[in-house]
Amino acid sequence: MSLPFTPLFIDGEWRPSSTGASFEVRNPATHQIVGTAASASAEDCTAAVEAAAVAFQTWENSSLALRRDILLEASDILATEEYRTKIMAAVGEETSATAETVIFNHMGPLNELRNFAGATTRLKGESFMSWIPGGQVFAQRRALGVILSIAPWNAPIGLTLRAVALPIVCGNTVVLKCSEVSPRTQAIVVEIFEKAGLPKGVLNLVNASREDTPSRVSQIIAHPAVRKINFTGSDTVGRLIAAEAARYLKPCIFELGGKAPVVVLEDADIPRAARAITSSALLHSGQICMATERVIIQKGVADALVGELKALFQRVKAGDPQSDPSVAIGALFSESSAENVITMIKEAVEGGAEILLGNMTREGSIIQPHIVAGVRPGMRLWDRESFGPVVALATVDTIDEAVAAANASDYSLVAGLWTKDVHTAFDVASRIRAGYTNINGPTVHVEWMRSHGGLGGSTGYGRFTIDDFTEIRMMVLHPAKEPPYALVSRLNGTA
Repeated sequence: MSLPFTPLFIDGEWRPSSTGASFEVRNPATHQIVGTAASASAEDCTAAVEAAAVAFQTWENSSLALRRDILLEASDILATEEYRTKIMAAVGEETSATAETVIFNHMGPLNELRNFAGATTRLKGESFMSWIPGGQVFAQRRALGVILSIAPWNAPIGLTLRAVALPIVCGNTVVLKCSEVSPRTQAIVVEIFEKAGLPKGVLNLVNASREDTPSRVSQIIAHPAVRKINFTGSDTVGRLIAAEAARYLKPCIFELGGKAPVVVLEDADIPRAARAITSSALLHSGQICMATERVIIQKGVADALVGELKALFQRVKAGDPQSDPSVAIGALFSESSAENVITMIKEAVEGGAEILLGNMTREGSIIQPHIVAGVRPGMRLWDRESFGPVVALATVDTIDEAVAAANASDYSLVAGLWTKDVHTAFDVASRIRAGYTNINGPTVHVEWMRSHGGLGGSTGYGRFTIDDFTEIRMMVLHPAKEPPYALVSRLNGTA
C-alpha cells in the first residue's frame, strides 16, 4: 500500500514541487513513515504569492453573501462523518493525537467556520460630516491584500482554519504555509474550501521541509504583494519571523504560546479543580498553548489538592494511541521536544524542586505525566513553556502572593482561578494579567465568538479579528461650493 502524498495547491491546482523535492512525515510515537509531502521550491512560493495577488483583484470585490455562503458550505462539508473520520485518522497518524482532540480538529472548527461566516455582517464602514461645511466623509473597511498564514501542527484543523478563514472572509487572499509535521491534515482544510467553491488563487498551500522552511518563509515575507503575516507557534520562531518582517515594515499577528497559571484559593472546590487541572495539563500531552503549566496553591489546601492531582495523574497513561486503546495521551511531536521537557524537569530538581510523580525519563518521544513541587521563577520549568505532560506546583500563604506568582511570567495567554466567593473571584481575576482568566474552569477553553490572544511578551501580539485583517480607507467628498484655498486665495486677491 502506497503512502499518502500531500502536494502543493497553487492557483486552484494540486501539484508536486517544481523540482520534484519532497520530505517524509513520521508518526512521533512509532517513528514510522506515515506519508510524504511536496517541498516547495522558490519558484513554487513565488507562483503561490502571485496567484494570490491576481485573485485578490476580484476577490476583494466579491459580495459578502458569496463569502458567507462559501464558508457555510465549507462548514457543511466539514460536518460530515466522512471528513470527521478523515481528519482524525490523519491527525492521529501525523501527531499521535488521541480521540479527545476532536474538539480542536472537528467540533471547534465547525463553530469557527460558522462564526466567521457570520462576521460578514460586521464588515461595515461609516459616514459622517466633515469639519468643512458641506463636506462628507466616507470610511470604508477594506481588505489588505495577500496574507501569509503560518499554522502549526498541534491543533492542525482549528488553527489552520483560524489562520485562513477570517482573512478570506474579509476579502484577502492567502498563502498558507503548513507545518512539516502535519501537511496531510492541514491540506484537508484547503480541500474543503476547494469543494466549497472558493475561487482559484484565493487560498494557496505551500509545504516545505524543515531544512527549506526558513528560506521559503523569508522569501514569501519579502514579496511586495504580501501585506501581513500571521503565525501561531513558538516565541523562538516568532521572534525570527518578526525580525524578518521588520526588514520590510510588514505587520504581524502572533500567538506564540503560554505558561498558564492556575490559582487555587483555600475555599476552592478541590476535587473539581483537580479534574480541570488534570484535563488542561495533560490533554494532547500538554502540547496546547492554553495548557495548565503552573499551579499556585494557598497553603491551607495544598495537601488536599496535591493528593487529588496525584491520584488523577497516575491513571493517565502515555503511549501510542494508534496501537494501544488504554493510552490516554500520545507522544510529543519530536524526540528533541521530549528531551527538552526532561531536561527542564531535571534542572528544576537540581535547583531544589521535588518530584511528586514521574521518573524523569522518556521512551523516545513518550513521557509519562509528571508533577513537580517547589518550582519558582528563575527555573526554566517556571519561566518557559514546556509543551509536555508536566505541571509545576508552588505554594503561597496569601492571595496577593498568589497573584504575584501568577504574573511572574513573560507569557500572558490564559489563566485559571478557583474560589467559591464571587467577589473574590472578580477581584483576583482582574489582577491576573492574561487574555482570558477562567473562573472555576479549565484553562483549555476558547470563547468561539471572541478572539483569542495574549497581552504581549512571549505570547505575542495582535488578534485574529476583522480589525486586524482589514484597513480603514477614508474618502472625503468636498462641498460643491468652492471654499477659499490657502495661498491661492491670496494670489487671487492680488490678481
